Amino acid sequence: MRIQVNARNRGYEFDAQPGQSVLYAGLSAGIELPYECATGTCGTCKAKLVAGRVRDGWREAPGRKYLKGGAEFLMCQCAPEEALTVEVPGFVYAMELGTCVPEASTATLRNVRRLTDDVIGFALELEAPRDFDAGQFVLLAAPGVPGYRAFSMSNFARGARRLELIAKRKPAGGFSEWLFDADREGAKLECFGPLGKATFEPGLGKNLLLIAGGSGIAGMMSILARSAAYAGKVKVAVALSEEDPSATSEWPALVFERGLVHEVAKRAMAGKYQNLRAYVAGPPPAVDAAIRMLLLEARLTTDNIRYDKFS
Repeated sequence: MRIQVNARNRGYEFDAQPGQSVLYAGLSAGIELPYECATGTCGTCKAKLVAGRVRDGWREAPGRKYLKGGAEFLMCQCAPEEALTVEVPGFVYAMELGTCVPEASTATLRNVRRLTDDVIGFALELEAPRDFDAGQFVLLAAPGVPGYRAFSMSNFARGARRLELIAKRKPAGGFSEWLFDADREGAKLECFGPLGKATFEPGLGKNLLLIAGGSGIAGMMSILARSAAYAGKVKVAVALSEEDPSATSEWPALVFERGLVHEVAKRAMAGKYQNLRAYVAGPPPAVDAAIRMLLLEARLTTDNIRYDKFS
């Protein structure tokens, strides 16, 4: 299906494969359509339908609460049923040369292992080598479970044949329950990616502050893996929000502190915000609190704060 997207600065034309969402088709064509989660929860990819018809794959998507009027729809959830003309509210640009353009593929689930009672580590064996940037994520769909879920890579490699990921159990979550409740070794998953703009390149030339809540640590592990050959001193503080740290620890290289993660980061970074780029990932409340701290306390500019919300 042919799709015409009109933005504030210019228009773009591209094709969608049968059943492919408007967002995924545009990104695969190298066009930087607006998105954040790409899974229907945030509403960032909303657009206005000018001509044509779309099929909505998830009418209960949380991101629909941000839509105004019957003509608006979520590009990540809607696939064209005929040729479309749509409008997006902001500026849209073509991806820069060298960008890791997302694509659809099939991957095999490998090395599924429990890390804690509610966290699983697993790997994806790819059909073909894939480039991705440190801090990016991939969308996965399991057999019999509708929709995609986003997971950040915890490793880093160019031409990777294997992606390492971490998943936290979400009660009543379709993919989460599928992954945790049976042996899924060797299962085939639909895969789309890489996605995400909270990325790191060593040429940045700045000090790094990484703030993660829960499984948000995955993307930070990828950034650390990417920076390993260039990094100087690395200090890791573990924030315990519901218990006091023990007087002794079997992990002497780690610092354990009581408090929410943004509070611990504020104490640890007091007076150390010079020449800094901050990366934040995790549940929306944790991310929002950390961003407020970075804007008000650290006085970082918005271009030096990169984040992913795990909605």
